[in-house]
Amino acid sequence: MATFDPFEDFGDAEEIVGRLSDADPAVRRLAVIDLSETATPDVLLHLLAMVEDSDAAVRLQVAIALGDFDTIDTAGGLVKLVMDPDGSVASAAADSLAELKDPAAAPPLLSLGTHPDAFVRASGFRGLKGLRSRIALGPALNAMSDESAQVRGEALGVIAYLKLEETLPSLIAATRDAEASVRAEAVNALSFTKQLAAATAVAAALRDDVWQVRAAAAQSLGRIGQAFAVGSLVAGLADEYWQVRQKCLSALGSLKAQSAVADISAQLASDLPSLRKEAAAALGEIADPSARQALMAHASDTDPDVRKTVRWALTRIG
Repeated sequence: MATFDPFEDFGDAEEIVGRLSDADPAVRRLAVIDLSETATPDVLLHLLAMVEDSDAAVRLQVAIALGDFDTIDTAGGLVKLVMDPDGSVASAAADSLAELKDPAAAPPLLSLGTHPDAFVRASGFRGLKGLRSRIALGPALNAMSDESAQVRGEALGVIAYLKLEETLPSLIAATRDAEASVRAEAVNALSFTKQLAAATAVAAALRDDVWQVRAAAAQSLGRIGQAFAVGSLVAGLADEYWQVRQKCLSALGSLKAQSAVADISAQLASDLPSLRKEAAAALGEIADPSARQALMAHASDTDPDVRKTVRWALTRIG
């Protein structure tokens, strides 16, 4: 967000403000750019006065410039611009809304959650996510039944950022959403808790039809830390997508899954260096002596990163 150096001088502020009312929209647009680079304390006030300019290019520049400010007044101006009939203006305003960090800016954004346009609703929740404001929880929970997957995904982001145990039922329900991107977001969001119900829902997501959801589930299981998930993660080592297998290896290492040492060691024979490296790293995390022989067999691996990780793992085992 903008911080001004009182010694900076980008020109005559009064002259720049005068150009904001020029008949030529190109002149007004350049004035907005110049104004946003000045150190005058009333910059924001002048920018906000331009949100309803008749020219879309000027409004676009204002939407971009407002991304450098973090106030409730900024939020009010961006709320108007995100509903702009020009798509480029609305998109730039949505990006600037996502830059807000002051929770005091939340109230103006709440009104967007009931707007008839799905893009506007989604933009409102996207902006609310970074604010981490408790007052956004109720609207976000209601939006989890929105007809738009984009809105549901952004609302889920608001809930996830708050990290409240009371939201677990909604997050768990979202792991079964019709949209894969929402399901992936939900299993990622559940990684903040250690609750068995959450781990059970995430483990079930390891059987999802979409590999990105399965990969997200494996990663979350490593963070949640429930030992019962080891069996599901071992099964995931046979996944057709290497990205899922890699996440499963990492999670097994995080869980210190000694019962999975043999299955992890088998991945050292993979054709993919990234999987061999992850398998070696997992074995190092577990540090079970039974893995020493398998690791020694790869001490001269053709890939330097794998060799380095193998040496580290052997050092861990001792």
